[in-house]
Amino acid sequence: MNIGIVSRVLIVLALAGYAAGCANTIRGAGQDTANAVNATQHAGNRIDRAAKY
Repeated sequence: MNIGIVSRVLIVLALAGYAAGCANTIRGAGQDTANAVNATQHAGNRIDRAAKY
């Protein structure tokens, strides 16, 4: 009976670790997207300024 409890605890811990890894991946993807948007806006601003001269 104790083996069943231990295996359940290990499964829960493994799932928690998996979920934490997914959260970090999603957070990183969000940061990458934000950086791409910022770079695009910056490039657009530079082009706009260059066109005025």
